Amino acid sequence: MVSTMALSLWMMENVSVLKIWKNTFCIPEAEEEEEMLPHKCDGTKKPQFTDFEGKTSFGMSVFNLSNAIMGSGILGLSYAMSNTGIILFIVLLTCIACLSSYSVHLLLKSAGVVGIRAYEQLGFRAFGHPGKIAAGVIITFHNIGAMSSYLFIVKYELPLVIQAFLGLQSNTGEWFLNGNYLILVVSVFIILPLALMRQLGYLGYTSGFSLTCMVFFLGSVIYKKFNIPCPLEPYGSNHTTIIPTNSVEDEQCQGKMFTVNHETVYTIPILAFAFVCHPEVLPIYTELKNATKRRMQGIANVSIMAMFVMYLLTATFGYLTFYVSTESELLHTYSKVDPLDTLILCVRVAVLVAVTLTVPVVLFPIRRAILQLLFPEKPFHWARHISIALCLLIVVNVLVILVPNIRDIFGIIGATTAPSLIFILPGLFYIRIVPTEQEPMKSRPKITAACFTAMGFIFMSMSLTFIIIDWVTGEKRAGGGH
Repeated sequence: MVSTMALSLWMMENVSVLKIWKNTFCIPEAEEEEEMLPHKCDGTKKPQFTDFEGKTSFGMSVFNLSNAIMGSGILGLSYAMSNTGIILFIVLLTCIACLSSYSVHLLLKSAGVVGIRAYEQLGFRAFGHPGKIAAGVIITFHNIGAMSSYLFIVKYELPLVIQAFLGLQSNTGEWFLNGNYLILVVSVFIILPLALMRQLGYLGYTSGFSLTCMVFFLGSVIYKKFNIPCPLEPYGSNHTTIIPTNSVEDEQCQGKMFTVNHETVYTIPILAFAFVCHPEVLPIYTELKNATKRRMQGIANVSIMAMFVMYLLTATFGYLTFYVSTESELLHTYSKVDPLDTLILCVRVAVLVAVTLTVPVVLFPIRRAILQLLFPEKPFHWARHISIALCLLIVVNVLVILVPNIRDIFGIIGATTAPSLIFILPGLFYIRIVPTEQEPMKSRPKITAACFTAMGFIFMSMSLTFIIIDWVTGEKRAGGGH
């Protein structure tokens, strides 16, 4: 009796012993049971998500992830459809959306096995420090390219909007009509304050407003389909020009179901780049309230489906408005009809607001990747948080100001980082992290993941080959952004 009381007192004074005893006999943690995959009781501590207690709701998470998916690429989808045809475009868009959803599934399952919700840490668990560095570098380069594409839209569209509001027929050279000055103003007074927020979940409100702006853009595209005649008459053209024959008019104003030309090969990279959201998946998962794999997969599926519908409608109605006259940037095509059109002016403003509010969402994964690489064991500190955001915005602004044409940079980033984030890394993480005791290498899930990874390498090789051919021949290709 005395020995039992002494043992009880000793155990109360040494709480750590109780934890060791608990882990030794594999007593499950009730709160984490839903998030963990079954694992073998081997005396090791059960993995848990202990990095952050999420507070972001399901709806706000959908807004954030949808905003991360949608980007400047939506402006080029009509042009992509004009080079593939309606049916082939729908098939490609559906395949990319499904593959993107499956890729998110691989990421979430890998995260559930090890209890980690950081992309770079998954790389570390799969391949050690080289895997961590590779994941961080890929995320950084991809998101810097995406941020640059958004600011390029601000650089070229905002001066036109201000010019239209002032009623000016041409650019007078004032500083407020200079795109280089305007991106600095937008970065300092709009993007930077949002980027300094500590938690990504707080951007759910701005993400929701950004998506509202893009819904307005979609509605305007649908409306204009029934208000712009075909064939297209350029603004200010003389109405005494020769009227085309019926055969020529039918050819110019008829949607094609299948089309294959030298631009068709660029459609898949554009679509893949338009669905990249994977660097944001795990940070959003981290801040999700009542986070479970099924709940986060539902958020990803809802977001991808919503963007699929918006992409499809925008591409279809934009293409059926201009047909063969569709340009690689849809807003430029509308400017040919009437550059002072009030509705299109409002659409320009909406797109500018949408892409501006998306930049802070894209910046968060870059900052997290840098923190994981340079300060993996350091607690949160405002000085690091602010300085990294400032440095990133400076780099992106300098890139947008100094590089006159960033098409080639986007081509390289889209051909390397997009397949890496969608296909290669999630597949490799899954193969390396999920234990063979749960899923042998010859099991169907592992074989599917291996084929998925191989598809990424094939896609990367083909894209880089086409880009090199484009550089060698000097032919102008269609570009796209996220």
